Amino acid sequence: MHSLQGKVALVTGGASGIGAGICHRFVDAGAFVVVADVDEERGRELAEELGDTAVFRRVDVTREEDIAAAVTDTAATRGRLDCLVNNAGRVGSWRFAEDIPADEWDEVFRLLCRSAFLGIKHASRVMRDHGGGSIVNTGSVAGLRAGYGPHPYGAAKAAVVQLTRSSAVELALHGIRVNVMTPGGVATRIVGHGAGLTGSALDDSVERVRESLRDFQPVPRSGEPQDLAAVAAFLASDASSFLTGQEIVVDGGLSLGRAWPPEIQAHARKASSRTAP
Repeated sequence: MHSLQGKVALVTGGASGIGAGICHRFVDAGAFVVVADVDEERGRELAEELGDTAVFRRVDVTREEDIAAAVTDTAATRGRLDCLVNNAGRVGSWRFAEDIPADEWDEVFRLLCRSAFLGIKHASRVMRDHGGGSIVNTGSVAGLRAGYGPHPYGAAKAAVVQLTRSSAVELALHGIRVNVMTPGGVATRIVGHGAGLTGSALDDSVERVRESLRDFQPVPRSGEPQDLAAVAAFLASDASSFLTGQEIVVDGGLSLGRAWPPEIQAHARKASSRTAP
């Protein structure tokens, strides 16, 4: 495990899913974590579970004042901010382009892309004054390939990748690294939320999502929050000190193409047995 001993991290969307996995991993690696989310119940429960090495802060990433205050207060109370993970987001509804209201498009970009920009804007000021740091953005395979997310979601995630690159070039001289990790199919509540589920049905959806993703990509299992958390910990650590502006795709091979269907695998095994010496 990459050491984050003594580091201070702020994780948006940290109350559940990938964000919660990152918070757990960071604390296990020695960091102090600010769990930032609009979900107060889950956020407080997670911070309590993590103990003295974490606190919850309600942050609406569509509000610049929330992000600015979270960054400033974290640096003031903890003496530094070493890592910001811009992770907050949701998938949204699938619609034909002709049916997407302009306001919905703008809302998705505020949540997914504008929030990442605001995080970079405010965190970079603090990190520059303290000698550097690491900013980790969460992208999506939907920003790389068509058909894996609604139009606004895919476009916003693609924009996050380019924002990562341009920010990395600017901030490198200040010792600030900016990278993006790109998940594919991950078993979290965000998939069920995108399908319109709520309450207990939303919680129960995770296992169904996990099963449905098992054969979705070449690696025969769903992605899990800890898969992304391991990459985030590496990017936050000193082990990645020479890595910036990069997109780390963590998708079980999904962006390479679909896994072979079971009937094709069966046919290949049969053919292989016929031709074996």
